[in-house]
Amino acid sequence: MSKPAKFNREDTIEKAANLYWEKGFHATSMRNLQEVIDMRPGSIYASFGSKEGLFKEALQHYAKSGVEQLNICIEKTDSSLAALKLFIEGAVCSKTTKAPSGMCMLVKTVAELTDDNADLLAEAKQSLVMVESEFAKLLAQAQQNGELDSSQTPQALARFLQVQLIGIRTYAHANSDDNTIQDFIEAIFSNPPLAKRQ
Repeated sequence: MSKPAKFNREDTIEKAANLYWEKGFHATSMRNLQEVIDMRPGSIYASFGSKEGLFKEALQHYAKSGVEQLNICIEKTDSSLAALKLFIEGAVCSKTTKAPSGMCMLVKTVAELTDDNADLLAEAKQSLVMVESEFAKLLAQAQQNGELDSSQTPQALARFLQVQLIGIRTYAHANSDDNTIQDFIEAIFSNPPLAKRQ
């Protein structure tokens, strides 16, 4: 008699994150979760406490995956700005991603949830801040390496980049013209404040 498959928490959270990302928190039912992660309600509650508890870990997983992807981009180039551009292209362009949704899961969550889900809303906002701080680290490095001037703080530049990324991903979610989307990405890095120093 074969033993039941061992519970893999990371794999389960990743599957749940993709489901939540596709459908949103409220539209994801317990039945949906059961089918996708192959767990009974009792096991879900025992492992994660609630649907909300699983969603919170899914948000954390999503943010962590984004940082890991950014680190992969950093390893591929010697330029901080080039790494950021690679990251944004990977996050936005339909040809380079098979994401469950074109929109950022964190932004989608902030747009969906209200104060009725204050803890989850706070988690999504905090994760956005974390990603922005990773941008700021790279932008500070770009300034130190002479790629960017220092007229603005890395934090201000990171906020600018975050706004551009959210806007382009939202546009890409509604439009499939990859050439136009690529033009938008090029414009971010060819015009102030993120134009490379000559």
